[in-house]
Amino acid sequence: MKRVRVVVVGAGVVGFSTAVCIAEALPPCSVTLLGDRFSPDTTSDGAAGLMFTAQFPDVPLETQRRWFQLSFDHLLHIAQSEVAPEAGVMLSSGWQIFRDVPAEQKPFWSDFVIGFRFMSDGELKRFPDHKFGHAFTTIKCECSSYLPWLEKRFRKAGGWVEQRRVESLQELSSSYDIIVNCSGLGSRELASDEAVQPVRGQVLKMKAPWLKHFIRDGDGMTYIYPGIHSVIVGGTRQEGDWRLQVDEGDTRSILERCSRLEPSLRRARVLSQWVGLRPSRRNPRVERELLQLQGRSMPVVHNYGHGGVGVTLAWGTALDALGLVRQSLHEMQRQAKL
Repeated sequence: MKRVRVVVVGAGVVGFSTAVCIAEALPPCSVTLLGDRFSPDTTSDGAAGLMFTAQFPDVPLETQRRWFQLSFDHLLHIAQSEVAPEAGVMLSSGWQIFRDVPAEQKPFWSDFVIGFRFMSDGELKRFPDHKFGHAFTTIKCECSSYLPWLEKRFRKAGGWVEQRRVESLQELSSSYDIIVNCSGLGSRELASDEAVQPVRGQVLKMKAPWLKHFIRDGDGMTYIYPGIHSVIVGGTRQEGDWRLQVDEGDTRSILERCSRLEPSLRRARVLSQWVGLRPSRRNPRVERELLQLQGRSMPVVHNYGHGGVGVTLAWGTALDALGLVRQSLHEMQRQAKL
């Protein structure tokens, strides 16, 4: 059987994770990744990249547990290896705090992070407006380093990379045999999926090398994430907002909220500001369909709609997407024998 041509659309953390999984697991395939923007200009590049997640309403909990565990194990292996600085992956310890005791005190991912426990009364004294909290060690993945590292790994596995804007899946049908759609917000056009909505996020990078522990308010709006070279502070979650310009009002709000949690930030210097649009969906779409493109039936594997947890779930959903590509290959081989 001739070499099967696979194309992955999207150069963010979900796209590159999926491309690497396919190229490394299926060497008989020729794998090309197409993206209109690459690091450092992707939405993933601005992601805070701290591993934890909310629960999606309609995805089986066991599936969500698997996605999280596979992603955590993958990044933990990198964090504990010699390539950790190049890949931008590190362990990070800290606190998630809540103004009121949440209905679900122990989230489903607590089994997979390191040393998860409830905060003591003594620890909570530091945050007088908060009544409950989690302390744990997780992983921080900085995509401005991780994406170029993944691209290098992809090329080493024989993958091809091309900068190109894809206007329609139709235009790929004559050059490829399997399409893998990891286009995030672009799936509104490419997959005609208006369930994908932008959620605007604004963050600041600050110079505060004395900060070593993350602090995250349980509402997801206010967070302080120390990284390798700077501290990310945020943020905003503005649904349906397409603005990519920095909003000075948001900047002031972020600095005020974060400084209430960590007063020493008032002495820190702002290095840069960033805005990105998270590709949000009620549930991520990880599934396969057969589409009629230019008169031929083509398998299209979708892997998009992760919202603000792309880094957290990318490797787990990429492995599921790999399974769907394998399924397509088996069906193509069966038809070739008929």
